Amino acid sequence: MPNSTRPQHSRPTTVLISGAGIAGTALAHWLDRYGFRVTVVERAPSLRGGGQPVDIRGNALEVVDRMGLLAEVGARRTGLLGMSVVDGDGRELSRTTERTASGGPVDGPDVEILRDELAELIAGVAGSGVEYRFDDSIETLVQYEEGVQVRFRGDEERSFDLVVGADGLHSNTRRLVFGPEEDYLHPIDTYVAGWSVPNHLGLDRWQVVHRPGDSSERMCMAMTVRDNAELRVFVGFGSDEPLGRMLPRDPSEQRRLVAEVAADLRWEVPRFLAALDDTEVFHYDVVAQIKMDRWWNGRVALLGDAGYCCSPLTGQGTSVALTASYVLAGSCTGRTATTGPPIPPTSGGCASTWPPTRRSSNSPATG
Repeated sequence: MPNSTRPQHSRPTTVLISGAGIAGTALAHWLDRYGFRVTVVERAPSLRGGGQPVDIRGNALEVVDRMGLLAEVGARRTGLLGMSVVDGDGRELSRTTERTASGGPVDGPDVEILRDELAELIAGVAGSGVEYRFDDSIETLVQYEEGVQVRFRGDEERSFDLVVGADGLHSNTRRLVFGPEEDYLHPIDTYVAGWSVPNHLGLDRWQVVHRPGDSSERMCMAMTVRDNAELRVFVGFGSDEPLGRMLPRDPSEQRRLVAEVAADLRWEVPRFLAALDDTEVFHYDVVAQIKMDRWWNGRVALLGDAGYCCSPLTGQGTSVALTASYVLAGSCTGRTATTGPPIPPTSGGCASTWPPTRRSSNSPATG
């Protein structure tokens, strides 16, 4: 297939993006900037709050700069000055001002920022032409030669030229187009929960890690966020139990499971667990990778964690999503940069061969 260029229609090319996270909002920004008509559908009633701190590294810093957000992102960085490791009685076992467990070197070029704050910043510059459909999702998706017919959860049907699934590790778009999740999700048998509590420890731009010292592979980490106003608390643990048992769909069941697993941890953990039922900011998931032979099928492509999640343990997921969004948007217009030298593509064949110029839904996809 020759390199794709933007289709020459009398109307703007329409693109539906599923997922208003970092990957989805970043892609919406670039496509709107290039003149596409963009709709973003998001299952949540608004931009999702909570989540872990994320790192912007390498090429992704250049992407953020080209979005005009580098100064604002820098102003929102967590700004941690170091970390401590404590035992069950709160005694400090070690301390460093050189690095943190979540963000790496304190004086490095990388930027650590809360995931929800980054998504909010990107959505703010996505463009006034971007349409958002919150509290909604894709129910069915049918490809035909000139587009994709989408039925939303509320039974409304619309046609789009292209559809991009940027809906995360448990992508609904991937399930509808490529098949069941178990074909692509590779758990690392580790689970992480995160929630918000008041900064009752009085920490100042600091991170504290507690490990019980047994063989249970459990840990608790607390770090200051939002100018020391609150703590973001994380509990991680390993398990070889079946994924279905360890990952219930009901958030209340998730909270109960986390409280049960961490019930005998000491230090400040009992106090953190007591706040679980009251906090509105809560996230729990398995640590996993998504492995696929290709990330697109006809007029549907996957972006970020939906197509190639590298797991939070790498610290690269956000940077991959930002860079891939930039490259994918450029591929839709036949360009790789708006100003300056092109950023090296990181999304491989997807960026160089998608979107299709003309393909029947029955035609085999290659990539």
